Amino acid sequence: MQSETRHDWARAFAQRARTGDGGSALADILALSGETDVITLSGGFPAPETFPVEVLRGLTDRVLSQHSAVALQYAPTRGLASVCDAIAGRLLSREGLRPTEPELMVTSGGIDALELLAKSLLDPGDVVVVEGPTYLGAIMAFTGYQANVLCLPLDDFGLDVSALAALLADGLRPKLLYTIPDHQNPSGRSMSIDRRRELVALAQRYGLLLVEDVAYRDLSFTDDRVESLWALAPDVVVQIGTFSKTFFPGVRLGWAAGPAVLLAQMVSAKQNSDQCAGALGQRLVEDYLRGGHLDDQLITSRALYAARCEAMMTALEREMPASVTWTRPTGGFFTWLTGPPGTDTTALTGPARSARVAFVPGAPFYPDGRSRRNLRLSFSRATEPDIAEGVRRLAALFPLTA
Repeated sequence: MQSETRHDWARAFAQRARTGDGGSALADILALSGETDVITLSGGFPAPETFPVEVLRGLTDRVLSQHSAVALQYAPTRGLASVCDAIAGRLLSREGLRPTEPELMVTSGGIDALELLAKSLLDPGDVVVVEGPTYLGAIMAFTGYQANVLCLPLDDFGLDVSALAALLADGLRPKLLYTIPDHQNPSGRSMSIDRRRELVALAQRYGLLLVEDVAYRDLSFTDDRVESLWALAPDVVVQIGTFSKTFFPGVRLGWAAGPAVLLAQMVSAKQNSDQCAGALGQRLVEDYLRGGHLDDQLITSRALYAARCEAMMTALEREMPASVTWTRPTGGFFTWLTGPPGTDTTALTGPARSARVAFVPGAPFYPDGRSRRNLRLSFSRATEPDIAEGVRRLAALFPLTA
């Protein structure tokens, strides 16, 4: 039954709820995931072919038959002890460093870790430094707590650390710096080892907290692997990761590893948000890790994404006008396009929808909405024929906005 009285409830929104439209941009991306008549080159969705359905049948059976009292119950806020142990063991094998129990927690995906950090650390007006462009979910998390989000340039070697050094030398004292060093979202770029070392040296000198998002670190197309920021300087880094890209996103699980005092506050913050990550998902992740299934799956996933990335690079070379450029990722899900002067990729979304192809315009990946010339394409979920056709449709639209 609908009330006849109409109230302007928007006037009651908190100030932090009135800033930015990143939430609607993210909602639009997720909404497209169910459309079947659109070639979707937008969301960072893992390929369904990588979902370990058959392995999960056996794992679910075993967990429910042998561990239902734990798997179907509430979990400790920090995470089940055995799950934390499995994640810590994987970090040791992959990063050469094992967090202690107070230095690790299980989160409900990477965005949960960002929200917990923002809730724990940020007061209105605090400065947060990010890469420009960066993950729009991070911008939402930081601006949601009324931080002043400052973006620094990004090039083929990652974050412009010299620009950060200049700002710090001039007296800027950010509360934290957020970075995606490996196969960055949205640009696909990776930070060089020299830049990583320079960055952690600055963080240690100025007492700057680095938040390292490793969502795509295990999805490199090659075996080349440089040290993580957390491995280089665990005293000034909180590493956040997710299993959504490498296991499956239906289980919203990730982790945070960092200084014990920060993790303790994040655990406290989680008690007042969703209380704990789901125990059933945690037990499935644990058995998946301990059984060696993730390492096996990564071989298949990396090869699949490498092939789809190559298909996209080939299609872009063939179809795009010479005035359009793009990044060439060595892992992850994304490439970042730059159109000629005068391009407005936000205006391009309407014609693209009519052409039944979807992408994400560049503006939401900056806190101030700049970058009208850019757009993000994802090759992770689309088949190679759809990638070729989707790029063809998109390329035909560029003259409409340039």
